[in-house]
Amino acid sequence: MITYTQQDYLNTLTKAGLVIDSNLYGHDSDAIQGLTYNSKEAAAGTLFVCKGAAFHPQYLADAVFSGATLYVSEQKYELDTKVPYILVSDIRKAMPYLGKLFFNDPSKELNLIGVGGTKGKSTTAYYVKAIVDDYLASIGKKESAVISSIDVYDGVTKVESHITTPENIELLQHFRNAVDSDIDFLEMEVSSQALKYNRVDQITFDAAIFLNISEDHISPIEHPDFEDYFSSKLKMFAQTKHALINTNSDYFERVAESAKDAENVITFGTKPGSDILGYDIKKIDHEIHFRVSCDRFDEDFALTMPGLFNVENALAAIAAAYVFNIPVKFMKSGLYRARSSGRMETYMSADKNVIAVVDYAHNKLSFDKLFSSTRKEYPDYDIISIFGCPGKKAVIRRHDLGTIAGMYSKKVYIVAEDPGAEPVEQISKDIAQYVEAQHCPYEMIEDRGEAIRKAIMTSEGKSILLITGKGNETRQKYGSEYLDCPSDVEYTKKYLAEYDASHQA
Repeated sequence: MITYTQQDYLNTLTKAGLVIDSNLYGHDSDAIQGLTYNSKEAAAGTLFVCKGAAFHPQYLADAVFSGATLYVSEQKYELDTKVPYILVSDIRKAMPYLGKLFFNDPSKELNLIGVGGTKGKSTTAYYVKAIVDDYLASIGKKESAVISSIDVYDGVTKVESHITTPENIELLQHFRNAVDSDIDFLEMEVSSQALKYNRVDQITFDAAIFLNISEDHISPIEHPDFEDYFSSKLKMFAQTKHALINTNSDYFERVAESAKDAENVITFGTKPGSDILGYDIKKIDHEIHFRVSCDRFDEDFALTMPGLFNVENALAAIAAAYVFNIPVKFMKSGLYRARSSGRMETYMSADKNVIAVVDYAHNKLSFDKLFSSTRKEYPDYDIISIFGCPGKKAVIRRHDLGTIAGMYSKKVYIVAEDPGAEPVEQISKDIAQYVEAQHCPYEMIEDRGEAIRKAIMTSEGKSILLITGKGNETRQKYGSEYLDCPSDVEYTKKYLAEYDASHQA
């Protein structure tokens, strides 16, 4: 990578109209060798970014002690030595300019596919990845990179995620890793928070998918209301070449109007007139079959991942492949084998009386789709649901999820789900009132494993367990820490084996 000087960073931020004061103390030509806002990562020649509501001046002092030679901040700090500084009017708006310069604008060297919407982002990202990877393998190229709420793979690192869209500096580091690893494609989820707080500024998506919209992430620390949430989602179109929008989405007219900000618009969905039209949808054994028609083909497709609602996600992935002229045979093969860890993972007892579905569903739209689809696909099974809600955010989910689960379920188990600093009992009681309003029996059991075991071992007749929210995640957030724990998938396999053993005796 090309390295730039302190003066280069000052010039970049000045040109962006963000600088309110600066003093490089004669170090104009000093090269910047690192970029971070984590004082533990600072080293010789680092540009340190002072950001966040919890920022403390000591972090800057620690970074300088470790070798930081320039800091960018919204205010000046008194230090023991004269350290070059650039003061800006908005640190969040400044970071994308810093990242773009430091990492040499890696996004322009990638085929970048962004996925936005309230529900289905991770599933769609992995559907696209499966198609793209089949195509890349056929021409002898490396698999694509992915940044999702499930995990991150960039050619250098592969880690479990704890945030949908990383901060800009981490995001561009992943882009740079992908480019340096000779990776051509990258799929990523784009959250409303990322768009609202400038994490994806200065990035152009080659294709941006808009799946759907429903009220979510409304809280004092996220979006104050639905309008703020929706308008944040729509910002993605202003920085994309091809906007791919779902004709089945609520507020489609408004979405379509905003999509005009993109260079090109392609629609997908099951409504007549969609550019990528899905039709003749049916379940055959454990597969979902459907046809897709567009100006290039009219073909049969199949999904082995359950959930009739996933057809819309598949159509989105087909639309993305269409943009990149990927042959239809790779669309078919990719979708047929596609899996998203922790998404609609289905397990069954030996006697077939207990089916367990592990999924990340965690908001109103995803719950509505999951429960209604389950009722349609498994009409002979009683629904038992196991879920919780996170602490201190998206509080409207407690009403929505409690109501939907109560409407469809024979029984509900309310469990811990990243409670953070909020007492689990308080969260559970908030949810319980809405379950109770639907006259549905419920039980509050904080430990997810204990709840899954009880639901499996005490099930009567044919039961399908919908275990939602955590999928294959192996950590729970308590306070400000992530504590290791078995995943819902591990619990499910363990207790289904116990069930099978007890019923064979």
